[in-house]
Amino acid sequence: MTQATQARPRKRLALWIILATLAVLLAVLIVPSRINIGRYRGRITQLISSSLGRPVRLSSVEMRLLPRPGFVLTDLTVDEDPAYGAEPLLHASTVSASIRIASLFRGHLEIGRISVDEASLNLVRARNGHWNLDPLFRTAAGHAVSGAAPARRSVVLPYLEATNSRINLIEGTEKLPFSLLNTDLSLEQERPGEWRVELRGQPARTDVSLDLADTGILRLQGNIHPASELRQMPLHLDVVWREAQLGQLARLLTGSDPGWRGALTGDLHIEGTAEAAQVKARLRAEGVHRAEFAPANTLDFDANCALVYHFTSRSAENLTCDSPLGNGRMRLTGSIPGEGSPQLSMELFRIPVDALLDSLRTMRSGFGEGLEARGTVSGKVSYAEVPVEIQVPAKRGKSAAARTHPVPAGPLSGSFVVEGFRLSGNGLSTPIQAAKVVFEPAPPIAGEQNPEPALAATLPIPAGGVGPLNVTARLAHAGYSVTVRGQASIARGRELAHAAGVLNVAGLDALAGDPVSIDLTLDGPWRPEQPAPFSIPPAAGAPVLPAPAGTTDHVNGTIALRTANWKSDYLANRVQISQAVLHIGDSGMRWDPVAFAFGPVKGAAVLSIPPGCAAPAPCPASFELQFGTLDAAALQAAILGARESGTLISTLIERLRPAATPVWPLLDGTIKADAFVLGPVTLQDMTATVHVTQNAAEIEGLQATLFGGSVAASGTLQAPGDARQDKPAYALTGHFEKLNAAAVGQLIGLRWAGGAIDADGKLTLEGYTGSDLADSAKGTLHFEARHGVLAAASGANPVPAALARFDRWTADAEIGGGKIVVQQNVLQQGPRTKAVEVSVTLADPAKTTFPASRPTAPAKR
Repeated sequence: MTQATQARPRKRLALWIILATLAVLLAVLIVPSRINIGRYRGRITQLISSSLGRPVRLSSVEMRLLPRPGFVLTDLTVDEDPAYGAEPLLHASTVSASIRIASLFRGHLEIGRISVDEASLNLVRARNGHWNLDPLFRTAAGHAVSGAAPARRSVVLPYLEATNSRINLIEGTEKLPFSLLNTDLSLEQERPGEWRVELRGQPARTDVSLDLADTGILRLQGNIHPASELRQMPLHLDVVWREAQLGQLARLLTGSDPGWRGALTGDLHIEGTAEAAQVKARLRAEGVHRAEFAPANTLDFDANCALVYHFTSRSAENLTCDSPLGNGRMRLTGSIPGEGSPQLSMELFRIPVDALLDSLRTMRSGFGEGLEARGTVSGKVSYAEVPVEIQVPAKRGKSAAARTHPVPAGPLSGSFVVEGFRLSGNGLSTPIQAAKVVFEPAPPIAGEQNPEPALAATLPIPAGGVGPLNVTARLAHAGYSVTVRGQASIARGRELAHAAGVLNVAGLDALAGDPVSIDLTLDGPWRPEQPAPFSIPPAAGAPVLPAPAGTTDHVNGTIALRTANWKSDYLANRVQISQAVLHIGDSGMRWDPVAFAFGPVKGAAVLSIPPGCAAPAPCPASFELQFGTLDAAALQAAILGARESGTLISTLIERLRPAATPVWPLLDGTIKADAFVLGPVTLQDMTATVHVTQNAAEIEGLQATLFGGSVAASGTLQAPGDARQDKPAYALTGHFEKLNAAAVGQLIGLRWAGGAIDADGKLTLEGYTGSDLADSAKGTLHFEARHGVLAAASGANPVPAALARFDRWTADAEIGGGKIVVQQNVLQQGPRTKAVEVSVTLADPAKTTFPASRPTAPAKR
């Protein structure tokens, strides 16, 4: 009986649950069909528009009862105030609007929550500095401050949330590339005018390719209290940026990757109002290094800053930043007004020099790799553009009291002191060291427009010259400048250039001799952003090469050499330099003048090395060579060695094989000689244009005076490369005009008088020695002579009678087998023509013979 009594309530409860469930299901199925949704579409649109203070458009509205009563809005667009632009403030394809149940009992409809997914929100900052969200906060704040209840049809929206959405930033009318992706945002108004804001998103940039997983997560939480204007609202905000990689973060902020790597974390706390915001920030970095190398000690820092920021004046005061660096600390204090000059002080306390060197390595790719630094930096430097009161003694005859005058001084004051400085490693045989180096405010450079305040220090370095090499470093906000003046031995200069990473020392390795005089200035920004001002390919073979690609350093000045010698892999002997001056500038490098001797060959040269060019375009250097009398035999002995095989020339040829890359430097230039002696032949006032590639040389535009006439020639030289071509090969083409007959006759062992001779010829030959060249010579020769008289030289065989006197002689000759053999030829004497046989043996001296001549038929009239 008792069990039956207890079972009845349980059955009734189950029945009521079933009935309630059926009622809910019937309501879900029947109620939406009974409600006229179109009747509420305008009401919903008006409610959202009144809450946001913007015109609102939507496509359709659907009723929803579960999980809570509300509406599903399709294609919602919140229009922007025309003062902020034409793009919508907010657009979402689907929006859920939940109904306040309590409002139904009061007889009207209120929306309690709006939820959007995959929406797009535009934040606009107008030219006057106002944001497009100002009216939203201002409307709610106005109700809160005045105490007036909102109108029945103007209900203040208490909660707005967005998930998987995007926030875009617009400055004026320009859409910035910065945005927040995968953003979750909630905006809740707990009481009229009092807002709770929460945000989580991934920073992104639309104009560069980014790995979003490495840009970090940005989180914001805060409260904003009512005020008549947004900038006067009391606020409390906490911003945290986590999991950001320095390389991707730099690409995000600057649009390019400077090559930095490391993990970065940022914290920002803001308290007060926009007009007087108490700001505290902390920025931490771990494992900071360049992408191309991982140093033993990474550049880590933990900076803490505090300041008071004023929105209207865009100014900051009571600025204080502290950060450890290495085993020391640095501290920045001061104020930054919205107008006028800032007043700042930087204090360093025992900052290790190696930490500063690591900072430069991080900023500059390839800077000082292998260098080791010791010492500490301490001191304080202040920046303030204010007049300084100084005491001026009274002049004789005036009042004895000194007078005080405000005299404008430089904005910098104070100094940084480097103690125990020592720089070693990276090829330095002797460390650079100084007990004390003081960086003090530097006077402006003469003639400089708008000089930038800078600190400067001079360090004398013994470098093997008569006096020390004085290195003056000038450090400014935008960049640096280093001036080097004095003398240095070539070996020490090579070490310093290698250690500084400023000059490519491949060319310096080929120099030896007396100390050089240096007057150079190197300047550039702290973080380079452009390609190198010049980059010289190693094949140019210049004794000094400029900075590697990837920097924006500028080098200007001169290096003067006296009594030096230069040895290159592609030259058999050393070049003796009695005087040379290297001019370095943004347009490249120029050796001018260069007085040299190459064995018995003496001359003057100018070598110009252009700025670097992008591959695969060639970057040949240009040259000018000037000789007085240039003897081919002496030149051959100097460059190629003796004529016999197996001597110096064989060694040179082996060096010119493609296995030694590059064989020759890329060169374009001209060669001039007052007289070029080719054995019994001398070319006067010779000029030629030469193009040198890795294993060949092309000669074009050769012009000279020869035998009272002129010669124009061109040709090529191909260096030996493999078994199929194991000797140098030559190809020549020449055109001769108005050659003196007597001089030509003397060259071939005849006495020749009469008119001028014109000729054209082509010749190929190869070999090391004179006999090789003569035996391998092949080609053709065409010549024409007028009104000539030939006779045999003393003791030689007589010439044919037909050659004793002629009116015109035209002939084609074949060159081969060590001889020039006249083939097709016509010898004209008045109306009669005749052919003769002539052979010239290529020897020293040349020998001319006349085999039996054959008559020809008389010319037809």
